[in-house]
Amino acid sequence: MHQYQDTDLIQRLKEGDVSAYDALFLKYYKLLCINAYWFLQNEQEAEDLVQGFFIDIWEKQLYHQFSGDLKGYLHTAVKNRCLNHLKKQQSQAEKQEAYGLLQDSSDAPPEDAGPDYHRKLQHTLNDMEGQKKVAVHLVYMEGKRYKEAADEMGVSVNSFKTHLKRGLKMLREIMKK
Repeated sequence: MHQYQDTDLIQRLKEGDVSAYDALFLKYYKLLCINAYWFLQNEQEAEDLVQGFFIDIWEKQLYHQFSGDLKGYLHTAVKNRCLNHLKKQQSQAEKQEAYGLLQDSSDAPPEDAGPDYHRKLQHTLNDMEGQKKVAVHLVYMEGKRYKEAADEMGVSVNSFKTHLKRGLKMLREIMKK
């Protein structure tokens, strides 16, 4: 009977039945939140991720991909979103650490250099021109992935990498002096 109910939900969703979407949400939301929490260890992030998933199910019509074991599909999709979320968090942390290392690199003056070094860094960032500045800001200040940042700038990923590389090189050269 349970499998039939899922099959019925899938069929009704594919026919555009909003009440089937509501039934799907009520049936699986809490279970999927628990699943997401197991990976993320953060209740709010888990709920946000699952809510985003349900929004995508409706807006992107992901229900057209449903077949067979609905519960398995939903659990796998949430698991993959959790793993992607964790990977993105790790990537952002690594970029922030790299930015911190840029500020505290061995090329930098010793710690007793005082606020002049940090003022110079901030001044250099503010004076940096064009797409180099935008590239550095998007990756190190906003934590965006290269693809996201490239799309936002309207350039290819390779062009974006070139702008970022030039911006970081400029920062290193100025900060060495």
